[in-house]
Amino acid sequence: MLTKDGPFSISELTGNWEATKAQFSVNTVSVDVVEDGGTARMSVQSNGRFSLTLDPVDRNVYTVSGEMFWEEWKQTFYFAIVWNDDLDEWDTYGHTFDGRTLSLNGGAETGEYDFNNDGEMEACSVHFNFVRP
Repeated sequence: MLTKDGPFSISELTGNWEATKAQFSVNTVSVDVVEDGGTARMSVQSNGRFSLTLDPVDRNVYTVSGEMFWEEWKQTFYFAIVWNDDLDEWDTYGHTFDGRTLSLNGGAETGEYDFNNDGEMEACSVHFNFVRP
């Protein structure tokens, strides 16, 4: 069972979120879907299951989903996500949460983006800032 209680309960994220930043970066290439005029919206259930819909201006809308939880290691809790397209692995993210805003920062290979719009997703780092609408 995935741990739902850490620095805050994952259920506190329940509801809808609008991204003010949805940045994907690899090497010297960086794309912010929101800054470029697109949108990123996330819906979170009380059990931590979520879906994230990205609507970039230059390509089709798509949705990714997974489950948020806390990974406990040596009495420290790390914000983690197991993605539905790879249930055998999870990624941990730096985070801030104040009840109204949520920020997630992932290191190398914690996200994927099709940088050159050729249908091939590339592993990258991610930086998301969300607010409740």
